[in-house]
Amino acid sequence: HVQLVESGGGLVQPGGSLRLSCVASGYTYSSHCMGWFRQAPGKEREGVASIGRDGTRRYADSVQGRFIISQDNTKARDTLYLRMNSLKPEDTAMYYCAADFARTCLDPTLLPAAYNSWGQGTQVTVS
Repeated sequence: HVQLVESGGGLVQPGGSLRLSCVASGYTYSSHCMGWFRQAPGKEREGVASIGRDGTRRYADSVQGRFIISQDNTKARDTLYLRMNSLKPEDTAMYYCAADFARTCLDPTLLPAAYNSWGQGTQVTVS
């Protein structure tokens, strides 16, 4: 079965950086979208960054210029990354990796409802 496992979260001071990783396994489809999402207490889950297999990237306005999404498809298991720079207290949230294995990725949307496989999340706290 499909598994997405995130790591790399933690506590960081404002202005600091973190890199999140997500290892994907258990699938055979190779044309899927992947993305990073976050959810703060009392708020809805929101898209942060997404990427298609052709390298097309999308970013939320709130992270544009500070976060970078990338993927490594050369290993036995695909790995998705999120490099987060210039972190702010408002970036504090649980961060989730997600993939859409149901269809070919024509446009890597930031809408959480479009994704059908999710990791358990990794906590990022900026304080």
